[in-house]
Amino acid sequence: MHSFIATLITEIISFAATNIDDIFVLPLFFSQSPRRWPVVFGQYLGFTALIAISLAGFFGGRILPHEWIRFFGLAPIAIGIKKLLVKPDDHLKRGGGVSALDVALVTFANGGDNIGIYAPLFAISTAAQLIELLVVFYLLLAVWCVVGYFIPRHQAVASALKRCGHWLVPLVLVGLGLYILSN
Repeated sequence: MHSFIATLITEIISFAATNIDDIFVLPLFFSQSPRRWPVVFGQYLGFTALIAISLAGFFGGRILPHEWIRFFGLAPIAIGIKKLLVKPDDHLKRGGGVSALDVALVTFANGGDNIGIYAPLFAISTAAQLIELLVVFYLLLAVWCVVGYFIPRHQAVASALKRCGHWLVPLVLVGLGLYILSN
């Protein structure tokens, strides 16, 4: 029982430490989308890509050199610039919101730390521990999505996002991309 609890605590800390930034990005995505499913699907898609690369590390191969991972920062920069160039009214007329692909790309681009933590964590795990890790990570991802969904529903947050979300989201995405590029 002690081993299970210790493993569970490690899983929770590993997930929270590598995904804390998503608690700031997810509410921005949810505030920009009239539908929640593209955001949730995109988050799971991007996270699954990070898990897949980390599993490749688990199985002994490194797909990309660490130096190349920073170039994933170009994705959120491009998405941010695209959002700056599209007028909010035009975007809403076309169905608006955020696409699942946008969310997946940002999640993946922002996931260098996930890969850096998950690959070695997976490598030291038994098969049973690996399955437990994956189950806990995906359950926690659901919790992250729920929290990210409800944050912009708070009246003060919703009001602020309504006033400045059309420029705040692109600014955060470009800043995130620049941060990823600099590491």
